[in-house]
Amino acid sequence: MNKLHTTILGKGDPLIILHGYLGMSDNWKTLGTEFSKNYQVHLIDQRNHGRSFHSDEFDYELLVEDLHDYIENHNLQDLNLLGHSMGGKVAMLFAVTYPSLVNKLIVADISTRAYKPHHQQILAALNAVNFQIQNTRKKVAEILKIYIDNQGILQFLLKNVYWKSKGELAYRFNLNSLTENYPEVGEALPSFSEFKGKTLFLKGENSDYITKNDEALIKAHFENSKIVTVKNAGHWLHAENPTQFYNEVVRFLSD
Repeated sequence: MNKLHTTILGKGDPLIILHGYLGMSDNWKTLGTEFSKNYQVHLIDQRNHGRSFHSDEFDYELLVEDLHDYIENHNLQDLNLLGHSMGGKVAMLFAVTYPSLVNKLIVADISTRAYKPHHQQILAALNAVNFQIQNTRKKVAEILKIYIDNQGILQFLLKNVYWKSKGELAYRFNLNSLTENYPEVGEALPSFSEFKGKTLFLKGENSDYITKNDEALIKAHFENSKIVTVKNAGHWLHAENPTQFYNEVVRFLSD
């Protein structure tokens, strides 16, 4: 069985954190360390991301089963689940599939609906890199910059570039599979699925991932939910306003 790579911090009730598309657990190290003062934090790399295994197969059902295997292997119960973006979709699907395992659910800047593909430019940039030619981080950055003018996104992607062997750079994520299976990432939560436990949706003030129109849809799946806006933040709300993000999560978990 393929095991997920994880970093476990602290002691207490379990808090699992799931990163977004093209992300990895390392993106959550700083906040994870803060949360670990009160919880046992599990920072997980999902399949085809970070240091976890690569697979040609990739969809939300598989990501949920990977997580379920992980939880069984670590004998976790009454867990708190936090997911951002794609990780939020995994967290939601896990909660409606295995509600008895989840104490509280936190979903960061993603709704239950389907999303149109909007990462094409990023995928084009990543696929334009030839590591035989772009054999330094600087050269990789120069190619990515042709397609991407957002410095934050550029740095986020460059975190995935590492030395696979002496003189050879590579991506940590499985770019082939993530490109091939990209339509899966926009999939909606299945109709009529529901989780009755306490749920917190955090939306970035400057993000359009959760809109007014989503509120009724979210309530239909998560009747015991509330939506809180994180100020001065876009889609990467945990990085752009970590203080409010942290405070909202801790307040919700300790209620």
